[in-house]
Amino acid sequence: MSSLANLLVIAAVVVLVVQRQMRVQRLDSERRFWLLPLILGVFALRDPQIIDQQHSGPSVALLVAGLLTVVVMGTVWGRTVRLWRDADGTVLAKGTKATVAAWVGTIVIRLGLHGIGSVLHVHQSGSALMLGMAVMLLGRSSVVNWRARMLQPVARTAVPR
Repeated sequence: MSSLANLLVIAAVVVLVVQRQMRVQRLDSERRFWLLPLILGVFALRDPQIIDQQHSGPSVALLVAGLLTVVVMGTVWGRTVRLWRDADGTVLAKGTKATVAAWVGTIVIRLGLHGIGSVLHVHQSGSALMLGMAVMLLGRSSVVNWRARMLQPVARTAVPR
């Protein structure tokens, strides 16, 4: 994929994910939460320009720093989501103001890494951003699903006959 196509895919995924996160949604623990990150990761890793061959050392360092950052931010993001059980025991989730702050923090950090890469004259592929998005979504979903499994079941009261 071209860099413009990668950026458009990333922007679409960000808009979709943030918009969905700010609404109450049913958390389906049987859902394949890893599918979208897998698809994004495969597309990202197919790009031979994910590493700048002329500046391979700094390019790899920036990629690793970016991936470590999104692992941490995905974990933070997953911790900011409010989870609760409905009366029927269904787990519900909704993003909070802290979720928005986590997104803003992630974007600021990614811009900072991009700035460092620009100063070092490292070509930065949109595929690195796409791979980062995949890792962040996987980290967030893993944390949210783990937290959902830790929720106490809804206490059922006996119905008089």
